[in-house]
Amino acid sequence: MSARVTVIDYGLGNLFSVARAFDRLGAQTEFASTAAQIATAERILLPGVGAFANGMQGLARLGLITALQEHARKGRPLLGICLGMQLLFEASEEFGRSEGLGLIPGRVVAIPDVDVDGRRLKIPHIGWNELKPSASYSSWEGTLLREIAPGTSTYFVHSFAASPLHEQHRVADCNYGGHRISAAVQKDAVFGCQFHPEKSGEEGMRILKAFVEVQ
Repeated sequence: MSARVTVIDYGLGNLFSVARAFDRLGAQTEFASTAAQIATAERILLPGVGAFANGMQGLARLGLITALQEHARKGRPLLGICLGMQLLFEASEEFGRSEGLGLIPGRVVAIPDVDVDGRRLKIPHIGWNELKPSASYSSWEGTLLREIAPGTSTYFVHSFAASPLHEQHRVADCNYGGHRISAAVQKDAVFGCQFHPEKSGEEGMRILKAFVEVQ
């Protein structure tokens, strides 16, 4: 029986592009917007585009916050993409402080608008950027990046970035203007990609395939 991926529909994000990507991998894809659907989910994809506070308000309006936290507490796989990754953290500083899901310790902060030499940076960070192992990972074995090589480029669109409290939760980073940007994170069966795997070609598909194969 193929893996079942539940995509959370809370009003933010392009659900169909990620659903098509999982369909290509042979996974069963369904959309969910109720706590009851989350309770029976095998593995969850939390997409998202836009502001952190709006994302959390969308989840709260549908009564999904506790359900997502319980899903993670049970050790079931959960992947957040772009804003979805940021929502996994404890809080964000975007437009004032907003509380997150609290599944990974840390907060979400603005990407600096100048590089390390003081030159102005283009914000948002848009385009292809190389993934590099974080200081805690000499190898990506055991992570969603296990089938791709360091230096692989993936597609980013964001103005804020997650800052994990603990280094061991940073799987991969990218460099933007000399600043270290958290690109992929993992804590137990909770995973996050700041980039868009579904827009990152065959390398991105390998990452989604690794998520489908998480036991």
